[in-house]
Amino acid sequence: MKKKLLVTGSSGLIGSEVCVYFASLGWEVHGLDNNQRAVFFGPQGDTRWNQQRIAGQLGASFRHHELDIRDRSGVLALLREIRPDAVVHAAAQPSHDRAAAIPFDDFDTNAAGTLNLLEAVRQACPESPFVHMSTNKVYGDRPNTIRLTELETRWDYADPHYANGITEDFPIDQSKHSLFGASKVAADIMVQEYGRYFNMPTCCLRGGCLTGPNHSGVELHGFLSYLVQCNLEGREYKIFGYKGKQVRDNIHSYDVARFIGAFVNTPRVAEVYNLGGGRANSCSILEAFGIAGQFSGKQQVYRYVDDNRIGDHICYISDLSKLRTHYPDWDISISLTETIRQIVASLKVRNA
Repeated sequence: MKKKLLVTGSSGLIGSEVCVYFASLGWEVHGLDNNQRAVFFGPQGDTRWNQQRIAGQLGASFRHHELDIRDRSGVLALLREIRPDAVVHAAAQPSHDRAAAIPFDDFDTNAAGTLNLLEAVRQACPESPFVHMSTNKVYGDRPNTIRLTELETRWDYADPHYANGITEDFPIDQSKHSLFGASKVAADIMVQEYGRYFNMPTCCLRGGCLTGPNHSGVELHGFLSYLVQCNLEGREYKIFGYKGKQVRDNIHSYDVARFIGAFVNTPRVAEVYNLGGGRANSCSILEAFGIAGQFSGKQQVYRYVDDNRIGDHICYISDLSKLRTHYPDWDISISLTETIRQIVASLKVRNA
């Protein structure tokens, strides 16, 4: 009998990649999504195209459930019906800036929605691994207190303690998070607590810049995808502060799915991992312009805005040491350059 996986946010970047990856391993995949991204971000955020893509690709291995994670009774009923062997929670309101305009929707989705899922899993299938897509924004703007050095095209850590990036024991409180970051902190801590208190196999993946060719990037969320879209269309890209030298570590959604597979295969209780591209896959906005241009053949049109986004990181690189120690068979398999090449190719097809 096939193992069953439930994926929330199944039409999004990570959710869809996880669906395809686990289906390739022979799992029966159940996707939960109600295209809330289109509500949050408008037509550009619409993910129905991706829902149709994975439904067509996976056929009978995939079943879509049109459900909002804020629907507590609906979530519990679905979990009792499916009784999945693993749950991957990728649904969220994902934007710093949007959260301030819709604080109740943000918190109800990110914090209460996560609690709804955790309690439903506890009641229906408490031994099933629960993987939560958290975010590096749980650290707030605390990473900005690390001593930095300004290079020609990027900021970098001047403190040698952070040569490999930020580890999971970095403080998450007494800093400015944005309302989005605060709601994700609430979810992150609750996922850990259900693991520790109820001895459930849970983990929080504090993502760096999660990206890939199937991202519906918008200005408020989806750094590389949106940047490449602007490049291809000759549309103005706004740089918000820090001279455009702010750094993100970028990880392809396929490598995220591979790690989730490793955790589900050998789960642990109440774990936290910083999951990003690490130093090798890091770039600044200015550096991303250059790489995108290599594949599009176009110069980036941009405008500089002196005010940075609230809670934004000047330099963020994930230290992958803990993750690699716990799961030594996993590592980054897709480079930053290849990731951007794929995004350019995919957007050319979607824009055609």
